[in-house]
Amino acid sequence: MRKRNRDSIVIAVPKGRVLEQLGARFEKAGIPTGALTAKSRKLVREGKAAGLSFLLLKADDVPTYVEYGAADLGVVGRDVLMERDYDVFAPVDLDIGRCRMMVCGLPNEPITGRGERPVRVATKFPHIAEQYFRSRGIPVEMIFCQGSVELAPLTGLADVIVDLVETGETLRQNGLVELEHIADISSVVIANRVGLKLRREAIEPILDALRG
Repeated sequence: MRKRNRDSIVIAVPKGRVLEQLGARFEKAGIPTGALTAKSRKLVREGKAAGLSFLLLKADDVPTYVEYGAADLGVVGRDVLMERDYDVFAPVDLDIGRCRMMVCGLPNEPITGRGERPVRVATKFPHIAEQYFRSRGIPVEMIFCQGSVELAPLTGLADVIVDLVETGETLRQNGLVELEHIADISSVVIANRVGLKLRREAIEPILDALRG
């Protein structure tokens, strides 16, 4: 198994829509992205001249690679950090990938008042959802749904959903509305705590550039 190059700073980044915004944000900060944006199926992208390497991962896996030191830095949405307890440091908000964590459902349907049973909540964020409803004193039954969560209220599977909302167009097309706001979400830079201490001279300039 190939091990990481200890001479380079390794940055774990999420594949998908946010990658284009991330490339532009890095370029604006003066961080070379040639290796990151090259047309390739490689999951490890080495920019030797810049002393940087990039790992292309599923968003949910980015904090794991950073926490265990396989990457020095990572970029991930706050929702991922809110859903699971990772031991990482989050020093920079990149102000990209902005969206909202919302409770959504059919219009004019109260969240409370379901009789004797708890409110049924369909979501891929059960921890966030349960924490939110618990803080309001509302008993809930969690139903885990990985995708197409908008179907849950339409089919009677659940009373409401908790999901990320960007423009709200998918909700509107399916007859759903935003009911309650849980949190604003954006992409943040995370760092391995030990690595940040041991390699601060190499890592801190990257963080400073991204803060700017």
